[in-house]
Amino acid sequence: MIHIQFRHGKEDLVFKVPDNSLIYTSSYKPVDASPETLVLNSIADPIGCSSLKSQLKKRREGKIVIVVSDITRPIPYSLFLPALLRSITGEGVAKNEIQILVATGMHRESTLDEKLVMFGKEVVENYQIIDHHAECEDELATIEGESWSGAEISLNRFYVEAGFRIITGLVEPHFMAGFSGGRKAICPGLASLTTIRKFHGYQFLSYPEASNAVLENNPCHLENTSIARLCPADFSIHIVLDQHKRINRIISGDQFLSHEKAIAYVKERSCKIVETPADLVITSCGGSPLDQTFYQCVKGFVNCLPAIKERGKIIAFGSCSEGIGSPEYEQIMKKYSSSPNDFLRDISGGSFFIKDQWQFQMHIRVLEKIGKENLHFYTGGIPLRELALLSVNPHSPEGNDLVEIIQMQINKAVVSGQKIAVFPEGPYCAAVAR
Repeated sequence: MIHIQFRHGKEDLVFKVPDNSLIYTSSYKPVDASPETLVLNSIADPIGCSSLKSQLKKRREGKIVIVVSDITRPIPYSLFLPALLRSITGEGVAKNEIQILVATGMHRESTLDEKLVMFGKEVVENYQIIDHHAECEDELATIEGESWSGAEISLNRFYVEAGFRIITGLVEPHFMAGFSGGRKAICPGLASLTTIRKFHGYQFLSYPEASNAVLENNPCHLENTSIARLCPADFSIHIVLDQHKRINRIISGDQFLSHEKAIAYVKERSCKIVETPADLVITSCGGSPLDQTFYQCVKGFVNCLPAIKERGKIIAFGSCSEGIGSPEYEQIMKKYSSSPNDFLRDISGGSFFIKDQWQFQMHIRVLEKIGKENLHFYTGGIPLRELALLSVNPHSPEGNDLVEIIQMQINKAVVSGQKIAVFPEGPYCAAVAR
């Protein structure tokens, strides 16, 4: 037996699994350079364009808008954003000419405490930080042209009207868009609910190509790439984190060329081909901050779907320290708890659309392959009576009981000769079908 460390909330859990277990982990090599050095080197020697310093000389009239991710992404901005800002102000740009725009997508806005954690006191006290609000018409602007699907596009007006646009984002496998980062900072990050409605709608997510590590014929990728081309960033900064959530590489430059290079790097190190489907999968949901809501935890068990046999068993766990998710998502989950097919019927016609419905549509992929009884979800953050309404086989252990209970299930599987696969990093390492 070997000991494997899994992420759970802000702690690590250790389970013993057989030596012959299939282990899905990323393979990033440690780097010696500091985050500050990585970002400064990256913006000085970017991909597909001249340095950020040179690009800033071409800025239009208006503010410099730096797009950042929200608290659900574990990017340690406080370690490199101050250096980036100093490099910009060092070019004669006043601090009040810079806006930091949080690309919340359909997530809630950031709290002051979260901003302090994400960006640090120096940044919070010296720069304007605003959150995107997808349903606030006064903060949106319609841009010329249509998306890949023919939809009208509305984006955050601070971004649209900026004199210079810088986007940042985490590049990782993504269970709908293939990979995150790049164009995702714009859509869904800065898009209106109407724009997101098509991007995350039933039709797009019914494509099998709307999946982890898949870009070709992926409608989500095609849609948000087309939107990003109509209102592109002037400079992009892509962050790659290792298995310990430390900055491993920063790749900057032209929005599309630099993103392609970042994807190639991530794909090589955190996407693993499935050689043998397992009878049992053990997966975390990525740990904090990703597993703070059940909504985000869904990524953990959808991610491992290619690695599990038909009617196999998944054991997933997350802290759910903030509960289920948005009120709209909670409403959907409880309404269709015993009738996921009714949910698909209602959204497939196009007359019914509600925020966060896309997450349940992806969740249903798991139910269709293994069944609700085989989708075991463990959390101490949601009462059992509530968890039972979320289309999982619910378990609500207390404290240290979580490790003991799951270890017992692993031991039973070993005795019965089941093939076991483990995802210690949750969705940060993707299983890819051959």
